[in-house]
Amino acid sequence: MLKVGMIGLGSMGQGMARNLALTGFLDMIYNRTAEKAHTFGEILDVSVALSIEELAANVDVICLCVSRDEDLLEVVHTLAKTIKPNSIVVDMSTVSCHTAKQAAAILACKNVDFLDAPVSGGVEGANAGKLAMMVGGDAAILEKVRPILEAMATRIVHIGETGTGQATKAVNQIMGAGINQAVTEALAFAKAQNLPMDKIIEVISNGASGNWFLQHRGLTMTEGIYPAGFKVALHHKDLKICERMGENVGISLPLTTRTLLDYEQLIAEGFGDSDISALYHLKVK
Repeated sequence: MLKVGMIGLGSMGQGMARNLALTGFLDMIYNRTAEKAHTFGEILDVSVALSIEELAANVDVICLCVSRDEDLLEVVHTLAKTIKPNSIVVDMSTVSCHTAKQAAAILACKNVDFLDAPVSGGVEGANAGKLAMMVGGDAAILEKVRPILEAMATRIVHIGETGTGQATKAVNQIMGAGINQAVTEALAFAKAQNLPMDKIIEVISNGASGNWFLQHRGLTMTEGIYPAGFKVALHHKDLKICERMGENVGISLPLTTRTLLDYEQLIAEGFGDSDISALYHLKVK
């Protein structure tokens, strides 16, 4: 049986690691903050690596969930020091497709396979093991680790060559920006009309304009509560990636640009770590 390690225990990584452990796949974890790793290791009853190098030397499959492109490349360079040939690295971070290709090239020199496998579904999906996963890389390698990934995701789709998973995630993030703009603007309009917000959210959630964001964030945002979820600062980071990718192929993304400006205002006002539903705050100011 393949031994699995997990690197990155942020809001998404914790849920994914927990589900790997519950299904018996997880053998070892590592987190930059050692105290968090040890606490979580006790909860999950799995080994805690003191370094990335230690984890790489002791498992066959490494799942990654880090925040930024530079973080991923730093981790991959460190993994390459001790990783065993024929290991598999599955990156579930959100980075650029160029960075995914760089990571794959670094690991290929060590005879290690790499899948870029970003996810969608938010913290709720990570905790429930019901993420959607979009995968770039060798289809045969995906099939080899699919049972492991199914502990975290209910929909796993092979998109194509390395980098296409991240390109698909960019599509998702652009769409998420549009949904955020539409839902927050519409609910701000409803509030200005003095409509009963709970009833508005209930009826529209079950109609043609219903969506996950409205169902899961509608009530909290209209109460001025922006719970721990998908952070404004992280979506801003993702949309900057999308913006650069758009520039590279000559396509303009005006809605993305608008959302970036709004997020920059939110970050300046102290909402960087709030859920992206904090955009509602700007609509009703």
